[in-house]
Amino acid sequence: MEEKFYIVSEEILSDAMKKTVKVKELLKTGEEDQIKEAVKRVNLSRSAYYKYKDYIFPFVPEEEEELVTLSLLVVDRKGVLSEVLTKVAEYQSSILTINQDIPLDQVAHITMTIKVKKLSISLEELLSRIKDIAGIRRVELISKSFKSK
Repeated sequence: MEEKFYIVSEEILSDAMKKTVKVKELLKTGEEDQIKEAVKRVNLSRSAYYKYKDYIFPFVPEEEEELVTLSLLVVDRKGVLSEVLTKVAEYQSSILTINQDIPLDQVAHITMTIKVKKLSISLEELLSRIKDIAGIRRVELISKSFKSK
């Protein structure tokens, strides 16, 4: 039999279902690392958690995912990557992935994907500020995937 899925308002979910979602979130984010402690924290029985855990998932609209992938050429010097990461965080962006190649001729290639949904400045301004960091030789936008609303 083929599975069917429905999107329903949180208002009609039972308290146990809502608490199951909260337990899954606590475990996923690492706020709790044991089911026993997570269900206790939200006042849910373990049996109720196990009953619903494989059948309820939060809905995250696609338009919340606004990702950009950057290519950077960085001088192999202590602290340069750290400055880039600090700059990205400073403007309310979050890093999803970072890949760094082994440095050749004192220069490393870095590819990073960042979430820019809550970016507090324009993307162009962020790229400019990253380029201004001492030790950054090149910053290029490889791709962006913005979902329309």
